[in-house]
Amino acid sequence: MNEKLFLRDPEQSELGRRIIRQGILLIHEVGFEETTFRKLADRIGTKEASIYRYFENKHRLLVYLVAWYWQWLDFQVIFETNNLTDTREKLERVLRILLHYSMTNAATPEEIALPALHSIVICEASKAYLTHHVSEDNRQHLFKPYKDLTANLGKLILDYNPTYRFAHSMASSLIETAHSQSFFMRYLPSLTDFGHSESPSPLLEFLRHLLFSSLNASPQP
Repeated sequence: MNEKLFLRDPEQSELGRRIIRQGILLIHEVGFEETTFRKLADRIGTKEASIYRYFENKHRLLVYLVAWYWQWLDFQVIFETNNLTDTREKLERVLRILLHYSMTNAATPEEIALPALHSIVICEASKAYLTHHVSEDNRQHLFKPYKDLTANLGKLILDYNPTYRFAHSMASSLIETAHSQSFFMRYLPSLTDFGHSESPSPLLEFLRHLLFSSLNASPQP
């Protein structure tokens, strides 16, 4: 993890690990806006000042959690596609990973609540970079895990169709669509065509259509 994300590495102490794990649960339960370090301190039985020794503010904590998730997801993409030879099968696997659909090896560090963290990414991840200081955060490479995930997906897209001109745009669009449409399915179903489905299968079908209809189209000049 980028050392600029924290003041003190939370994984190097028991209190730091509790801040991360309970912070995930608190944001999941009450939302980012209602989360405060005072509430988190009460939850884990410590002083509010102790949390400030690890993170300068709650936005930095959110950026840390989202970056951790993208790094974890990128590992899953590499791990799940490493032994596959068919490029379409690799892309199919990635689409399922983006939706947490039929993942075969989704190991996480002890006590990390992955479903809660996935929900935070769906509902809150855009708040990590939709800020006035996004350029400065970018200069500090805070979004590198997201960029790495996009680059690896873009490479798989080019492996499938080397003439496709929009690999990175497609990669980031697939990632964003997987999460924004999941959000709409939960809260704004009229913005989707599958808002009443409790299964990710219709969304998976849409992502598959979005990707392969573009990659299989005739190359553009």
